[in-house]
Amino acid sequence: MNSASSNETITSQPDGAPKAAGLAAKFRVTLEMIKFEHSVFALPFALTGALLARRGLPAWREIFWIIVAMVGARSAAMTFNRIADLSIDALNPRTRTRALPAGEISLGFAIGFTALSCALLVVAAWQLNPLALKLSPVAIALLLGYSFTKRYTMLSHLVLGLCLGMSPAAAWIALRGDLSASVLLLGAAVTLWVAGFDIIYACQDVEFDHSLGLHSIPRRFGVRAALWISALLHLGTLALLVHVARMEDLGWIASAGLVAVAVLLAYEHLLVKPSDLSRVNAAFFTVNGFISILFFLSWAIDILSD
Repeated sequence: MNSASSNETITSQPDGAPKAAGLAAKFRVTLEMIKFEHSVFALPFALTGALLARRGLPAWREIFWIIVAMVGARSAAMTFNRIADLSIDALNPRTRTRALPAGEISLGFAIGFTALSCALLVVAAWQLNPLALKLSPVAIALLLGYSFTKRYTMLSHLVLGLCLGMSPAAAWIALRGDLSASVLLLGAAVTLWVAGFDIIYACQDVEFDHSLGLHSIPRRFGVRAALWISALLHLGTLALLVHVARMEDLGWIASAGLVAVAVLLAYEHLLVKPSDLSRVNAAFFTVNGFISILFFLSWAIDILSD
């Protein structure tokens, strides 16, 4: 990427670009920028890991700090991603209206928000157990480091998947201080699921990524092949989830949830075609939101009904 051209684009933003006035307004714009409501993608899997760890309902205090940790982790990762990609977003017609390149909030405020979010994660880990606290810097390094991977490797989708995929294991560690094979496989399933839908999302930027020398599976193999790779990753997700359900001896309610997940994944892939990417946002945001919620509800009811 040519850094000179990137800087020129950023500084050419009009001096009169609207900026959020007041601390509350800046927080609101930042939460909109990072799509705070999409915490639904990761939180249900962290809570599922917690339910499996306790084989029942954890204490409300534990649930509270797990939620705080997840919100802090995602907020830090998303805000830092916007910071790291500022020059790239300013060049991309699809992203140049985001809050940072549009000048709605300052770079300094975004950095401060990232630091605050990281602090929330560390405090939550401290409240949960010593091992969670010791591992929190590792989690932060992975969450922030993802933002640079697409500059170097097409496997950035899997790194993003890992950022969300570690949530069930993190919740398990927070409650039990160890790990199990089943929760690691659950994390692997989440990793493949996220990587699969991130590949779909990246299909929108194939030409832009090529022009800047950024890496992605759609850029490397083309949109048609990328959609097939995404479908294979989602088949792997289902296979791993079935295996985890058997290892944890879950019943018919969890199995029904997996059937619903399979149907929704199939629908997601029907929405997007190589010749028509107009419904990528519906596939990315709406369908995957339903997948995570339905998965959690079905597995939670199954676990709690034992």
